[in-house]
Formats: sequence, structure tokens, C-alpha cells
Amino acid sequence: MRIKEQKYLLPDGREVTIKSAGPEDAMKVKLHREATANETHFMAREPEDGQLCLERITEILGSIAESDRDFMVNAYIGDELIGDLGVTLIRPHMKYLHRAYLGMSIRLMYTGMGLGSFMMQIALEQAKANGFEQVELGVYSDNDRARHMYRKMGFREYGMNPRAFKLKDGTYRDEIIMANIFAG
Repeated sequence: MRIKEQKYLLPDGREVTIKSAGPEDAMKVKLHREATANETHFMAREPEDGQLCLERITEILGSIAESDRDFMVNAYIGDELIGDLGVTLIRPHMKYLHRAYLGMSIRLMYTGMGLGSFMMQIALEQAKANGFEQVELGVYSDNDRARHMYRKMGFREYGMNPRAFKLKDGTYRDEIIMANIFAG
């Protein structure tokens, strides 16, 4: 699904364009995700996991763009992709049709500027419009900034997956399970 393009001004006055992602954005998404994996341990991947498959990303973005309910939005400054956020149906079975999963990444130098909250607001409004009744996510237990922003946006912590992530240094991080359940 494609959403309406929107603009966001960073505190320094630079304009960010928020727009739908499609298969034409595959290379930029690939490079963005590889870059964010290098910036923080909060991403699912490590740089050592290797390069992402461009063909697979192209397929996924094409499928999302054609979906009635799933969507992905990218944040650009000029032609530079600085953030992405996707909302997808958890499973296509009747008992799951009310639930969506959200994943998000923003380049480190653009965090703490309100962009994540702006993108999240767009995503939650679109998820409601698409008929989802709740949006779920998982977040590293030590990612205090993200957890704070998610709580501010209406998410609550519902559980924890212990030792969900094993870092390169051998230490573990728990995954905090959060959901935003829309008032019915």
C-alpha cells in the first residue's frame, strides 16, 4: 500500500520527506539497513551476517506496495534514506487479521530529533485506517530511548523474551514485547 507523502522539519531546519517505499527503493533500503547494522547493536542483524539480498528486498517491497494493508514508509533528506518503518500483517489467518508487526530504523545521526515519533504517528494512523486493532513490536531491553518513545506513542510492555539476542561479545539482551492496542 502506498501512503500520502508528508514533510517533517528537523530542529536544524532540514526538510525530511516521508513517503512510501516500493521496489524502486530496494538498493537504498539495502544500504540503509546495512548502515544501521553498523551503527548499533539494536538491529536484528550484525554486519558479519553479510550483505542483504537485493532481489529479495525488491520482491518484499513490491509485495508491500501492492498490499491492501501492509505498508512501509521511508524518510529521506534529498535522495538520502535516513529512516524506514514497516507495518505488516502478522499472519494471514482469521485469528490474526487484527494484528500487525512494526519494525523501524533511523540512522543514528538523526535520532533524538522527533523523526521517530513523527514516523510512528503516521504508521499508527495508517494501521488503524487499514483495519488493524493492534500493532506489536519487539525492542532490546537496553534500548531505553526507543522504549520511552514507544510508551509515549501508546505502546505498553506485555512481556519479555529472555536472552533473545546474543551479542558478539557473548552477552545477552532480553527482548521486550510491546503492543499498542487501539481503543475499540
